[in-house]
Amino acid sequence: MSNATECHWERQRRYPTRKGKTNEPSRRTETIDRLDVRGDARVVNRVPDNSNFRGIALAPDGIFSITHRGRAVTTGFVYEPFCLRHNPGQGHPERSARLSATIAHLERQPWYGTLAPVPTREAEKDWLRSTHAEEYIARAEAACQQGAAHLDVPDVGISPDSFTAARLAAGGGLALADRLMAGDINNGFSLTRPPGHHAESALALGFCLFNNIAILARYLQSKHGLEKIAILDWDVHHGNGTQHTFEDDGSVLFVSLHQYPYYPGTGAHSETGVGQGAGATINCPMTAGSTDEDYQAAFSERVLPALNSFGPDAILISAGFDAHHDDPLANIDLSTECYRWMSERVVEVADQHAAGRILSLLEGGYSLDALPLSVAAHLEVLLDSSSA
Repeated sequence: MSNATECHWERQRRYPTRKGKTNEPSRRTETIDRLDVRGDARVVNRVPDNSNFRGIALAPDGIFSITHRGRAVTTGFVYEPFCLRHNPGQGHPERSARLSATIAHLERQPWYGTLAPVPTREAEKDWLRSTHAEEYIARAEAACQQGAAHLDVPDVGISPDSFTAARLAAGGGLALADRLMAGDINNGFSLTRPPGHHAESALALGFCLFNNIAILARYLQSKHGLEKIAILDWDVHHGNGTQHTFEDDGSVLFVSLHQYPYYPGTGAHSETGVGQGAGATINCPMTAGSTDEDYQAAFSERVLPALNSFGPDAILISAGFDAHHDDPLANIDLSTECYRWMSERVVEVADQHAAGRILSLLEGGYSLDALPLSVAAHLEVLLDSSSA
């Protein structure tokens, strides 16, 4: 084995050049003196004293991880193939191809191997009950087991595997939360389905069975002791279920940008929370035809001031990508780069207030061309923030 390997630096990120692979241009190159063999991985023992990094682990398959002094520097990633088995019916826009097209695109990216795979799990029913009524959970399970065509409303199509898929989708956020709070990852993204933000306490709605983001917020508070959670929902459809879950709870800030008036009909500017949650709901209704510039203005004038004033311990993103100009289900005109820009702004807030803690769950996005590109842009920002 060679006793030296060439390493490239870009910004503060350091990674070895692998034979046959072309990495992005680097600003600095350095040779490391020695590689020690430890089990089935090679570990770079020495890094410069002025480096922020503790070491680089290289596995035999060429996948590597980077470790920051005192914290991990990677993005957790959940992908669960079982979620492809949720079948809402022929011709339904929330189809399994959304996930298969996205994962195929991500796997072709040169940075894909730097994501930290996080296995999901079926969300325990105790955590489902943190947001949903016991009767509703039982009814959803029975409907799927009995082969019903839909749950509660015609647009929530189901199949025998849908209950398990929905629990796995909810569990993706919980699994990421555990790894985040253990310090194994800096942030994370869950590529699962069905989505969740329309699901009410006792009603399936808008393609959604369980409200994944609401369950995650309660989990971070109850299981991991975080006090103040911010939920940013940039899906093109208003997250009615999430708003209703937290509208009387001042410990959770809910901020939404969405086409209005549009499905599901909620999300007016005047909806600001009730009781102890008064002022903790921020709706930014966007008219049909809104562009990148309109969303950036809403971010600068309302979203970012609200997040900064709240000072969250963690930021959760209901990451729907159906406001893209190519999406067939709405009339907002965002570019892929706008999702990158919004992601960068959220990272800045998280770095200032939440120790960088961001967990992002897939909601909508129905163009098989635009969704993979938008998810990739979002993940690139999360990865870049992990290495900064």
